[in-house]
Amino acid sequence: MEAIKKIISKEDIVSLYMNEVLEKGQKPKSVYLFAKENDFTEAEFYPFFGTLEALEKEIFRMFFENSVNLLRQHPDYSGYDMKNKMLSFYFTFFEILTANRSYVLQSLKFDRNPLKNLSQLSTLRDSFKDYVSEILTDDFRLEYEKLQKFQEKGIQESAWLQLMLTIKFWVDDESASFEKTDIFIEKSVNASFELMNIAPLNHLIDLGKFLFKEKIYSKS
Repeated sequence: MEAIKKIISKEDIVSLYMNEVLEKGQKPKSVYLFAKENDFTEAEFYPFFGTLEALEKEIFRMFFENSVNLLRQHPDYSGYDMKNKMLSFYFTFFEILTANRSYVLQSLKFDRNPLKNLSQLSTLRDSFKDYVSEILTDDFRLEYEKLQKFQEKGIQESAWLQLMLTIKFWVDDESASFEKTDIFIEKSVNASFELMNIAPLNHLIDLGKFLFKEKIYSKS
């Protein structure tokens, strides 16, 4: 009697793709070959993804989605102010990235053109910007606009730039348990909110000292 073949899910395809990238050190050449090598059909792939590139983008969006879902399960999260929601997101998101660090590092270095590698982050970017709008409070928006006449889009873009800088710091971080990334997150988020509140720039100066020490003394 012929065994009933398991119906492949979106999560199955994602897991198979990540494993193939890690084990072979390269991306599949085509959807057909990827499906064939993993014992499912090309037709089973397309209900979930139109291309392998779309699959790559979805992986980073899923890292984001898992982070936010974990945050929303915490009973105290809804009562946090915007700064603490952002800090909680950063620490949770980078825990998930660290759990998948080998894949992330591999996937972000395939092409010599860094812009092509970063194109994988486009759906993450859209989701993160929506998250920033979701947690953005009226008080924060008003304080930001006192410093610089940004619309909400400007706030989203500056938050995205900060996330990208943090990802770059984490990629280069060689400290145990990536503790320097944790320090960078706290100092950079504190500095950005210090600026938004037009308060004394103690946190910004603190961040500058930390980066100077990391970039200068760590090379000696």
